[in-house]
Amino acid sequence: MTVNVGVIGATGLVGQEMLRILEERAFPVGTLRAYASPRSEGRALAFNDGAVTCEVLADGCFDGLDLVIVDVDDPLAQEWAPIAAAAGARVIDNSAAFRMDPDVPLVVAEVNPEDLRDLPKGIASCPNCTTMVLVTALAPLQKAAGIERMVVSTYQSVSGAGAPGIVELDTQWNKFAGDSESLRRAATIDGFITPGAVWSKPIAGNVIPLAGSVKEQGYTSEEWKLVHESRKILHDAAMRVTVTCVRVPVYVGHAMTANVQFRDPMSRTRAVELLSDAPGVLLVEGGDGAPTALEGAGIDPVLVGRVREDPSQPNTLDLWVTGDNLRKGAALNAVQMAEVMIS
Repeated sequence: MTVNVGVIGATGLVGQEMLRILEERAFPVGTLRAYASPRSEGRALAFNDGAVTCEVLADGCFDGLDLVIVDVDDPLAQEWAPIAAAAGARVIDNSAAFRMDPDVPLVVAEVNPEDLRDLPKGIASCPNCTTMVLVTALAPLQKAAGIERMVVSTYQSVSGAGAPGIVELDTQWNKFAGDSESLRRAATIDGFITPGAVWSKPIAGNVIPLAGSVKEQGYTSEEWKLVHESRKILHDAAMRVTVTCVRVPVYVGHAMTANVQFRDPMSRTRAVELLSDAPGVLLVEGGDGAPTALEGAGIDPVLVGRVREDPSQPNTLDLWVTGDNLRKGAALNAVQMAEVMIS
């Protein structure tokens, strides 16, 4: 069986990763169509020892497709995902446009693939990349003991803001020439900030305790996404979650600490057993047991380390989680969802 596939946003960081993963996992692509903005129309993208030519979205562009994967901004996804579904394709959307729609399942492939059985609108959503990495690690623990409350702090890479975020970090780092005078200049606001920056404060040599736009109660869009999405994926609306999202000068890989209080008894020993066998998780116990974002970049599993019991309250664990935000956090999960759909 082959599947005719369309990828909307094929020239973006995640879109390009999507094409690589479809090829790596030998997904049974019959016809592949790549959609991009008008400035990329006609651009050739490598795929399966050949190339696919980018085209623009237009009436009838999804005719004959079985599956459409969407990775564009919310307004475009809101417009075109239903059109693709109406054309007869099943749609996997990487934007936030449909995540909290009760008629659209929100899926992490290793956690709740059964939710893909029912697609009332023909659309399934991938969660935010931060949510994806964390929930993959938490799911086996939540299933075993139930999560009462968790406090999360994230350390999110610049690629979460797309290619412009990577360019901005590069530009700012390049102002440091390796001597003490350039370091002195670079370590000031005036040394880094440039007009039209992705962030209003320098990211190189800095951490910005604000990822996303500020929303209700002073929490950001990134923070609320993790709260609401984790509840929906884990099917637990009562789970209490509070989050602080931080942007850090890392190119690829989101990391986070989680302090997790369980409803039922959960020891470190039991958690290690569960995480050792959890799909999509690589538990790091050897060495210092502290996997870094760099070690998690470019690989499929999320890395979990520093699992320890919280001495301040019972049935509570602290753990560290990191994963590739472009790969598992977006492109890989979309392809895994597609594999579940066709199986």
